[in-house]
Amino acid sequence: MKKLNVGIIGAGFMSKAHSMAYAAMPMFFWPAPAIPVRAILADVNEKTAAEAAARFGYERSTGDWRTIIADPSIDIVDIATPNDSHAEIAIAAAQAGKHILCEKPIARTTEEALRMLEAVRKAGVTNMLAFNYRKTPAIAYAKKLIQEGEIGQVRNFRATYLQDWSADPNAPLSWRFQKNVAGSGALGDIGTHVIDIARYLVSDIAEVSSLVKTYIGERPVQSSGLDALGTVKIGGAVEKGIVDVDDEITTLLKFDNGAIGSLEATRNAWGRNNFITLEIHGETGSIYFNYERRDELQVCFSNDPADRKGFRTIYTGPAHPNGAALWPIPALGIGYSETKIIECYDFFDAVVNNKRCEPDFEDGYRISQICDAIITSAATSQWANTRS
Repeated sequence: MKKLNVGIIGAGFMSKAHSMAYAAMPMFFWPAPAIPVRAILADVNEKTAAEAAARFGYERSTGDWRTIIADPSIDIVDIATPNDSHAEIAIAAAQAGKHILCEKPIARTTEEALRMLEAVRKAGVTNMLAFNYRKTPAIAYAKKLIQEGEIGQVRNFRATYLQDWSADPNAPLSWRFQKNVAGSGALGDIGTHVIDIARYLVSDIAEVSSLVKTYIGERPVQSSGLDALGTVKIGGAVEKGIVDVDDEITTLLKFDNGAIGSLEATRNAWGRNNFITLEIHGETGSIYFNYERRDELQVCFSNDPADRKGFRTIYTGPAHPNGAALWPIPALGIGYSETKIIECYDFFDAVVNNKRCEPDFEDGYRISQICDAIITSAATSQWANTRS
């Protein structure tokens, strides 16, 4: 069976998630399109790289990501780094003829996103953006129901992505709070996930009307090089740094196909951990999903008998998208890791069979344009066109 050598850049949480998927994908999807070989891991700190390589199962490590680009044996470059390095690495990888899997968001700015898109188009390499939540079987099944006309023309889409890890002002100044590294805050970090799902399930987004808010203007500077997120609290008289990105965005949406909707994303919602919800209303039915109950999709159809009309729960399993490759009975338990395994399979299938892999850099570029429009709308208090 064909083998593809992977070079991953980054030694943090996302590197662990991707590495786990490389190891597990052939166990779930067999025969696999190809066998991922965890060949080399890079990080700016050589010791950190060596430790992560040993932990995540890579054959070797390096303190310079350019080593991966220059290695002719590497087929795939996996970018699991903070947002400020995505463009430089992706463009170099494309020019070297490597296939690319990149964590979201695609880049800090739309200009960077466009340069990445142009680079992969010119090189003709397979590229994927890691919006893994759309790979959840329940969301993929919702897509199937919509495509088959089970709820008719979609009229309304409502979504939230709520977290609380940055609600405490003593949570440290992660790179995610710094515009020069992240590009934006809650919008790019978590809002883009729901924008991707909205485009996947409904259609592209034409216009937005938005509010953007920063609640906590400064945070304690962390001494560790690792991204501590909200798991660590730093109190007392410590140095503080400026937060120059958004904590929360709320936006109204107008879709290309005539549907309307709304989206809210915040990392300051106490009691919410990873609260992604979707509610979709069509001419003849509705669909509801809560990511914290990943095995469930709630549906309601207008032609149900009057004495049993209302939402009912479908538990995803072997009968649903990718379900046959996962676990043998419904509701046995889908987790974050399974979405990454499915993502890995789709990417390797696209590489081996030379086909488009969604979501890709083109999707990432469009999502970046939509994010720009959300910021513009908030600044002007007016509707903003996403293609301006």
